[in-house]
Amino acid sequence: MSILGNSYPAIDLAGARVLITGAGRGIGQCTAEVFASRGAEIAIADVDTAAAEAAAAALGAKAFELDVRDREQWDKVVADFGRVDILVNNAGVMPAGAFLDEPDAVGHTTIDVNVWGLIHGMRAVAPGMIDRGRGHIVNVASLAGKIPIAGLAVYNASKFAAVGLSAATRLEFAEYGVSVSCVMPSAVRTRLSSGLTLGKGLPTVDPEDVAAAIVATTRTRKAEVAVPNYLGPLDVALAAAPEPAVRLVRRVFNGDRALHPADESTRDRYEQQIRAISSDESA
Repeated sequence: MSILGNSYPAIDLAGARVLITGAGRGIGQCTAEVFASRGAEIAIADVDTAAAEAAAAALGAKAFELDVRDREQWDKVVADFGRVDILVNNAGVMPAGAFLDEPDAVGHTTIDVNVWGLIHGMRAVAPGMIDRGRGHIVNVASLAGKIPIAGLAVYNASKFAAVGLSAATRLEFAEYGVSVSCVMPSAVRTRLSSGLTLGKGLPTVDPEDVAAAIVATTRTRKAEVAVPNYLGPLDVALAAAPEPAVRLVRRVFNGDRALHPADESTRDRYEQQIRAISSDESA
């Protein structure tokens, strides 16, 4: 790696082949739209087949059903799509609530989707990238992978794992010309945050903002990108501050908002969807 800039082989987005998970809606769909506008060939992968097909039809892309927890499905998608130049591991779930009240099955689903989904994806595509001597992987984590939040304990654990996984695999793959970037959004206006209080001191972004950051990593190949970027050093600042000061800041900015949804019925609908996934897994 060079000291200034990066020495990874450049990837021309015109004609690049991009596989995006959780791309039927939200961040993934917006990311697919940006890549498509740059001339890339897109694979829209999502556990929701109807959403994947609708998003793909709008872009002239290919749609694939993919439960990221299933390695065999990963291998089938990669075999059917072919060469992958850029992988965007975006699929994720975010259950909220008190740690002791969360069912074990929901915790397992959170880890399986948010961590094993990344592991399976990288193991499915990285060997081909290494053989070709070029490629780029983006793991969409969260600033919750740096900053603990009451009411998101297992989600926090999954995103801390995603950040560490990205950093370690980046070290392993770099010598082969394959880069790994970790994109860490603050709260995003998507289905994952439905029913929770956004704004009011909590930096909140739109899916388009995250999509722009994801696509930008194909040029910069940065290891970590916060969205918004000014929040990058926040974890260091919180770690250095006295605990009473941190508690005061958390109170001022409603730091326990994940424990108390603003719209309980809307939040409950999303939580029930996660429980349904968890039930399918344990059946």
